[in-house]
Amino acid sequence: MVEDTQPVQPQEVAELPDRLWTVPNLLSIVRLALVPVFLWLLLGPKADGWALAILVYAGVSDWADGKIARLFNQASRLGAMLDPAADRLYTLATVVAFVARDIVPWWIAALLVGRDVVVGICIWVLGRNGFAPPEVTYIGKAATFNLLYAMPLLLLAQGASTAATIIRPVAYAFAVWGGALFLWSGVLYLVQTRAALRSSARPAPI
Repeated sequence: MVEDTQPVQPQEVAELPDRLWTVPNLLSIVRLALVPVFLWLLLGPKADGWALAILVYAGVSDWADGKIARLFNQASRLGAMLDPAADRLYTLATVVAFVARDIVPWWIAALLVGRDVVVGICIWVLGRNGFAPPEVTYIGKAATFNLLYAMPLLLLAQGASTAATIIRPVAYAFAVWGGALFLWSGVLYLVQTRAALRSSARPAPI
């Protein structure tokens, strides 16, 4: 897609209103506050049902805060930072818990975490050169969508019940597609970063 390879423009986030008390921000703050609870439920009592409920809330609120922000003009700089931060933390917490419980192998976790490290470096480099973070691409959104479905399905697929056996191939399909798209979106971040840095290095027209 064309928008996946365009140079990043610097001003979009800075132009958002500097609001704090909005419904989307409240949903994102609650979502962030539940991350350690979610991780403890998975690793401590292994209360998968409650952990699944938090994941469902995370997915629904992730959709709802964006919808509310657009419908009621409640977009804000804080919300633009909180929303992706919550998504990344839930992904990281789930990956850590799934590796600890042998639900997914460690090398898959290393690839996903490595991708986020690379993206973090890209954002830092862009910021140092006066650019805003890269725009979220459709591939990145599709990756998040697939992974948000894969996470609860992988929890439901644990065990030897008939339901777990039926759910398991669907869960792994979402996980494979989500992981592949997640890694590809990281490549696109690199492409965007390179294009932005090259454009800034060009001499200004006389």
